[in-house]
Amino acid sequence: MKYRVAEIFSSINGEGPRAGELAVFVRFAGCNLRCTYCDTRWANEADVSYQEMTGADLYKQVLTTGIKNVTLTGGEPLIQPGIAALTNLLCQDPALSVEIETNGSVSLKPFCTEVNHRPGFTMDYKLAWSGMEDKMILANFEVLTCRDAVKFVVGDQSDLKRAREIISTYGLIKKTAVFISPVFAHIAPSEIVKFMIVHKMNGVRLQLQLHKVIWDPEKRGV
Repeated sequence: MKYRVAEIFSSINGEGPRAGELAVFVRFAGCNLRCTYCDTRWANEADVSYQEMTGADLYKQVLTTGIKNVTLTGGEPLIQPGIAALTNLLCQDPALSVEIETNGSVSLKPFCTEVNHRPGFTMDYKLAWSGMEDKMILANFEVLTCRDAVKFVVGDQSDLKRAREIISTYGLIKKTAVFISPVFAHIAPSEIVKFMIVHKMNGVRLQLQLHKVIWDPEKRGV
């Protein structure tokens, strides 16, 4: 089985539970959604340049970095044919910590059958600003655990209100880590903080994308 890999690079995790930690990123080509604010749209284009790599190739390249955190991202990693074989290969190495960044539109249940050898998921819940909320699979909330995270990217007050509703309805604070991030350059982080204070959103974390603070927001491979 070969996978369509748009890029592999080492950097820090810019967001999610391991923000600030070193990670090896494997970015796959292709996505099943078209979010209005997508910051990796280039990786989703039909003519995107990619290399085909086997699971063994990817595993070997990860090991050469000496970095234990592995982040599979995209695009949407879970639509890659045979991706479960790759996650199983990586997760069986006790020296690695594997995270999948997923957009919330693909069922997570098939990837959670091996309780002791499953990746951690950082799952987006796409709100109205994205234009993709109707594609969200609400049943995914049932399989999330303390090793996972849910991320709400908000563009305005309506998104904030909807995020709060979802967090409350599904009891997410007791299940998993919950992050709220602003659509870059569209809503002030201070506005999110004010909303969190007013609504006493204990257990929710505001998160900014570190890689966009450290480097140019358009820079790739970071």
